[in-house]
This record gives sequence, structure tokens and C-alpha cells, in this order.
Amino acid sequence: MNPESLARPLRLLRVCLHLLVGALLAVVAVRALAGPASHRAAVLAAALAVAVVYAVAAALPSVRRSRRAAAAWLAVLTAGWLVLLGLTPDGVWLAFPLFLLHLHLLPARWGVLAVAATTVAAVGGVIGHQGAVTPGAVLGPVLGAGVSVGTVLGYQALYRESEQRRRLIEQLTATRAELAAAEHAAGVLAERERLAREIHDTLAQGLSSIQLLLRAAQRALPERVGVAADHVEQARRTAQDNLAEARRFVRALAPPGLDGGSLPAALRRLCATTTARSGLAVRFRLDGTAVRLPTPHEVALLRIAQSALANTVRHAGATRAEVTLRYGGHGVVLDVADDGGGFEPGDVAEGGGGFGLAAMRARAEELGGTLTVASAPGRGTSLAVRFARPTTEGTPATA
Repeated sequence: MNPESLARPLRLLRVCLHLLVGALLAVVAVRALAGPASHRAAVLAAALAVAVVYAVAAALPSVRRSRRAAAAWLAVLTAGWLVLLGLTPDGVWLAFPLFLLHLHLLPARWGVLAVAATTVAAVGGVIGHQGAVTPGAVLGPVLGAGVSVGTVLGYQALYRESEQRRRLIEQLTATRAELAAAEHAAGVLAERERLAREIHDTLAQGLSSIQLLLRAAQRALPERVGVAADHVEQARRTAQDNLAEARRFVRALAPPGLDGGSLPAALRRLCATTTARSGLAVRFRLDGTAVRLPTPHEVALLRIAQSALANTVRHAGATRAEVTLRYGGHGVVLDVADDGGGFEPGDVAEGGGGFGLAAMRARAEELGGTLTVASAPGRGTSLAVRFARPTTEGTPATA
């Protein structure tokens, strides 16, 4: 239940209260006209005075907005009611709407005390007019007071609970907005990391190859024009491949090497291309029966192989390298090994560079795989990537 849904019954109760006060005052006036003439004028004047004071609350906004003004107005109204009660026992009927006004306009503690005092006054007024204590004179005002207190306090409890729920909903809405913003920021960060890995594994490696080829062509000129032309042609093809790679990963598509082909075939072409462009002897070996892997796994393995071979060409000083793809019952393993100068893996892990190695490890771990590096100075480097559940449907792949 929200405050808006509670406000509608409250407005209806106010209208009913106004009608109740008007009806009771009309009954008092009618009974005064039908009664003895000795008190008729006084009763009618007191009833009119109470009606006027009651109507003031609707005409003065301060009575509705200020608790102090409301208390003063309520005190004048109660005084007029006491005068009317002193003139006629019919005035006791107005005690019930007074109970509701006391509880609504005054603080809870003062409202209950005012109801108790009004109840005592009502019982005393009836007994004074009757000249004897009767059950009706006591039970009527007491029961009316009890019903009024229970009704108003119950409504106030519902209103407080509604306010608490409204505040809780606002907090939950704010928390949801913060969570959505955090998820958006995390998505942006993940996309940046993806682009960084793609740029490192494709564009950066290709640009490095183009730079090496153009330097070789520059050294071959002008004596060996044919050799220089071959280097320039290889650089052109590398730039063309890089352009295709850039278009593909921006669209989050599979790499050109996997487009319409298998992972073993893509790795075999990668080894041949690396040999042609760098002069490093790279051999590919397939162990086991090749099966189709989920596209993200195949992309990760191809990118890791590209990055590992690029590191070998640029940093290892190797003469030979071997890429091995093993399929087995427990998963798939990609090994990239070279006979280069090696390094201390702990130095790279402690911050000595190696964004490529960190990117390769991140690729593997995102898909539930592992990446291990075994190397030592003068003993070459071996890199292994393992995935435990490589297949989707177990369909054979063309090697």
C-alpha cells in the first residue's frame, strides 16, 4: 500500500466527518426546536457557534498546515462543544467526531489524553443532565472513544508502514540504478580489454611484421631490387590481412583464418605465413583426431598461437619453433615451443613487461582454461594452453 492509495480513503473520511458533524448539529437544532422554549435560543446559538468554528478550519489554510494553529482551533471548538453539552444532553453525540479530530490533529500521546478528557466530559455531561449514573451514559462515550482510538491509530500504523515501504522501494530503485551503472562500467572495461587483446594479437603484431619487412626491403635497395620487391609485397599482404582482422574483431566475428575452415588448418597456415615472413622455421603438428570446438575456444587458441609466435620472432632469437595441437578425451592442448634464448617467467610476472603473456593468460582463463609457461635462460620457451571441455557436438573437423 502506497501513500497515494491511503490518501484517497483519507479524503473520503474527511468528507464523511464533515457530513457527520453537519448532520449531528442539525439533529441537535431540530431537537432544540421541538423541546422546551427556555433553552431553545441558547442551544441554537451554541450549535451555530460550533458550526461556524468548525467551518473556519476549511476557510483558513493555516489550520491545515500548522499544528499549533490546529491545536488552537481545536481548543476553541472543544470549548464550544462543552457549552453545547452543558445546555443539552444531545451535545454528547458530537463527542465522536471530536475524538477523531483530537487524534488526527494532535500528537499521538496528546491526542489520546484529549480523547480521555473528552470522554470524561461527555460522561459527566450526560450524567449531569440525567441526574443519575446509567450504563448508557458511561458505555456510549467510552465505546465511541475506544472505536475512535483503534481506528485512527490503526490507520496511522498503516500509513507509517506505507512510508517505510515507499522509502525502501526508493532505496532499492537507487541501488538498482547504481548496480546497472556498475554493470555498464564493467561491460565497458571488459570491451576495452577485449579490444586491447585483439589489437595486440592482430594489429600490433601485423604492424611489427610490416615494419620488419619494410626495413629488410630498405636494406636490400638498391642492389637487390627483386628481394626488396618481395618484402614489399609481403608487407602489402600483411597490411591487407590486418585490415580484414580489424574489420572482423570490430564486428566480433571469427578471425579470417577460421572463417569457413578448421582450427588445425588455420594454425598450419599461421606457421607457414610466419616462416615466410620472418624466416623462422615453424612446424605444425596435429596429435589426435581434430574435432570442432566452440568458436570462442578456437578464436582464443588461434590468437594465443599468433601472439606466442610473434613473441618468438621478436624476442626469442630462435631458429626453430613448433606448434602442436593435441585432442584427447580430457580436453585440448595447444603447445608452442622454441629453441630461443628463454627468460625467467618470474621476472615477467613481477612487472618486467609482457602484456602479450598477460593477454594470453586472460584469454584462456575467461573460457575456463589454463596457460602455463616453462622457460629458462638459454633453454628456450614452451607455452601450453589447456581446455577441459573443448567440444560442443563432437563433430570431426577438417585438418
